[in-house]
This record gives sequence, C-alpha cells and structure tokens, in this order.
Amino acid sequence: MLDVSDEEFENIIGQALDELPEKYVSRLLQHVVVTWETEPSPEQRVQLKLNSSQSLFGLYEGLPLTQRYNGGTKILPDKITIFKIPMLHYCHDMEALRAQVKKTLWHEMAHYFGLDHAQIHELGG
Repeated sequence: MLDVSDEEFENIIGQALDELPEKYVSRLLQHVVVTWETEPSPEQRVQLKLNSSQSLFGLYEGLPLTQRYNGGTKILPDKITIFKIPMLHYCHDMEALRAQVKKTLWHEMAHYFGLDHAQIHELGG
C-alpha cells in the first residue's frame, strides 16, 4: 500500500481539481463541498449496500442539478467525498493515485450534474 500523508493527499485532490475543465469545476465549487475521509463510514456502507469486500473511492451526496427546481426550498450543500484508504490499496504508485483521484472527482462531479452510472461509463468516467 502507498504511504501518503494527509496533507499530500489533500494536495493531490487540489491538483486534480485544477486539471479538470474550469467551466465545470467553477460551477461545481460554488455549490459543492469537496472533501476527503479515510474510509466510508459504516452508515455510508449500509446506505450504499456495500459488502465488506467492496471498495468505494468517492461519493456524491446531494441533489443533482437535474432534480432541482426553484420552489424556494432550501437545499443543504452538496458534498463530494474522496476516500483515501481504498485508493491507497488500489493504486501502486503516485502516478496511478493522481490519475484515480482525478477520475473519481470527475465521476462524482458527473453525478452532481445529473448523470447516472451508465451515462458516466458511456463518457469514459
């Protein structure tokens, strides 16, 4: 398993955001908190019906843009969480880690913009 400090992992996430298309990132960051956690919480694992052998690299929590309406209802801030330990187990070197963080951010951003898994995979994410 790779050994990456928390600060270094945060920097990798920041670099990945800088490398993604600005027109999407600037819109995303106005409404979505991007953070990281060591691993998915037990509650998240139950909610997603993950068994003990399944990994999770990232998670979008919120209401996708395609499901929102301007009805005056206050919507809590959306959140994208990147999970450090599953990525460190999966990636064999820093280059692979950087690529996986970027891919995961792009994938979770796509959920914010309303794409489902099938659509994301069609687009290569």
